[in-house]
Amino acid sequence: MMLFHADGKPLKTHLRTLSVLVFLLLLKHHCRGESQLTGSPQPVIANLGGDIILPCYLVPVLNVADFTLEWTRPDMDPRFVHVMRLGHEMVDKKHELFKGRTSMFTDELKNGNISLKLSNVQLSDQGKYRCFIPELDRQAFVQLVCASSPASPPVISLSGLDGQSRGLVLQCESAGWYQQPEVLWLDAEGKLLSAGPPETVRGPDDLYTVSSRVTVEKRPSKSFTCRVQRRNTNHITQTHFSISDDFFKLQSSSSSHIIGLAVSLAVCILLMLAVSFFFLWKQRQNIFNTIRNPSECFKTNKTKDQISTDEEKGKLTTPETVPMETLKDKGEELSKQLEKQLQEEKTRREEAEKEVKDLKKEANTGFNIEVDQQREYIRLINTST
Repeated sequence: MMLFHADGKPLKTHLRTLSVLVFLLLLKHHCRGESQLTGSPQPVIANLGGDIILPCYLVPVLNVADFTLEWTRPDMDPRFVHVMRLGHEMVDKKHELFKGRTSMFTDELKNGNISLKLSNVQLSDQGKYRCFIPELDRQAFVQLVCASSPASPPVISLSGLDGQSRGLVLQCESAGWYQQPEVLWLDAEGKLLSAGPPETVRGPDDLYTVSSRVTVEKRPSKSFTCRVQRRNTNHITQTHFSISDDFFKLQSSSSSHIIGLAVSLAVCILLMLAVSFFFLWKQRQNIFNTIRNPSECFKTNKTKDQISTDEEKGKLTTPETVPMETLKDKGEELSKQLEKQLQEEKTRREEAEKEVKDLKKEANTGFNIEVDQQREYIRLINTST
């Protein structure tokens, strides 16, 4: 016998629909009570330019293929990184920076895996991501940290010699790091060597170049390693460097030769300085002598006042009182003074010659007058007789 409802439909159909609704409510309640969305408790480190997976999945497993799935960045506007509804991506909702670079594993949705794959990681991708299922009201967070790809092995070179310990100074350099790495020096047994603080330079592309130096002496262990690594990660790159005993012997003998060469060079420099000083001093002495005794050069006479003045100038400008560093300036000044004195001497000589001429002229005039007077006197005597 079949039972009918008041509306004329079979009662069995209503019971089946009611059972489905009750099952869905119980399922949703069960999921709300037990299923948890799990992300990553530790930051996820991504290499710049590479691909990375941001993990997010339900425990226990639950098929979420027909649910709405959201990946967002709360610090961005719009905040949507990737959105799926009923298995289809809602491209028009996502941020411009992530277009064409995000995807989800659609075959894994039935297993509760809603992890996000991010391609061609950029520095702007660094941040906190939210994984969210609105129907279940479940969310999880994943922190993404950007880093450079493991750089090429560091380059080790000989930087020089340590003057005190006579040890070799090794330099290690590595470029293309993000974030700032640390540098370690190790011997052949893996023991840390004492090195100075590394030098770090940040380029315009936000990548770091790091270098470090260490001084090594002759020891049983002749192999050394420079290791560059990013802190709190397994990104490590290193280079080994070996030094032979012959090199230390050569370095020791080279040090002796270098010391001898340095001493010889210092002696030569001192001799050259002494010779240069002597010639400069001799030249200045000649200038001083010329200023003190200009009559010897030009064979002219000076008055006592001029000679005494020049002698006082010579005393005030003796070689002992003039510092060597001002020799050039003094030489120019003395040359100007000498030229001025020569001009004054020439003027005085011309004036003296003019005076001599005038005296001669006056003398001749007086002599002629005297001769005329004598002639007149003789004429008068002859006339009277």
